Amino acid sequence: MIAFVTGRVAATTLSTAVLEVGGVGLELRCTPNTLATLHLGQQASLPTSMVVREDSLTLFGFLDEDEKSVFELLQTASGVGPKLAQAMLAVLSPEQLRHAVTTEDLATLTAVPGIGRKGAQRIVLELKDRIGAPTGTAAGPRPAPTAADEAWRGQVHAGLVGLGWSAKEADKAVEAVAPQAPGDGEQPDVAALLRAALRSLSKA
Repeated sequence: MIAFVTGRVAATTLSTAVLEVGGVGLELRCTPNTLATLHLGQQASLPTSMVVREDSLTLFGFLDEDEKSVFELLQTASGVGPKLAQAMLAVLSPEQLRHAVTTEDLATLTAVPGIGRKGAQRIVLELKDRIGAPTGTAAGPRPAPTAADEAWRGQVHAGLVGLGWSAKEADKAVEAVAPQAPGDGEQPDVAALLRAALRSLSKA
């Protein structure tokens, strides 16, 4: 197993980062929160979790060990695979997930696309005694920087649809975060706008 990856950030997309390690580019699937901390050409070190399937090997990268441990714990619940676990961490921080599970806050859990009320109840039942108590830190989503340039709209929309929201929901979220994107010709921070859109959907 690969516990962590350290290398130069060679590329990023809305859902992945490529780290160059010893002349080899390793692609890691990451949440918008994690991607927002990475900068092209700079060194980065990310805890990782490898998911092995018959036809694929997928490496997931995380902001810290806490995010990684919650990602792996979520997958022990019935019906939660790596894609859904990552979607949960894209919408909610590890601390928010602990609070939602331990307080049986089904409304917060069902804000994640792909989780219905029964699924949320199952997650609470199976993880309540294992996820740990909230620590009181990182109670809210990490702040996102502002961005500009109309080009971000299509990218954010595609990212939301890829995470499971409908095109209509994605349209509304894009409009909700539009005021955060000043039209001064600055380079847009698409990952930051995507995080803001995710927050607006989780509150809806």
